[in-house]
Amino acid sequence: MSDRPTSSPWRIPLVREIAVILLIKLVLLLSIKAIWFSAPTSPTDGQPRAAAHLLGLPTSPSPIPTEEKPR
Repeated sequence: MSDRPTSSPWRIPLVREIAVILLIKLVLLLSIKAIWFSAPTSPTDGQPRAAAHLLGLPTSPSPIPTEEKPR
């Protein structure tokens, strides 16, 4: 048999450092996704407003103002 010990890529310091950095990045990305992108937000009357905008249909004014008024 051979006298050489089995070589593992984990014995190389650079491989370990890269693996740790990738693990930290993965944890950060998943935590950012969980915090800011946890649930989709959609307006209550989204479909009629989108259809009116795309098809040019006149609609009743929405109860939520979308533009600011000057003071």
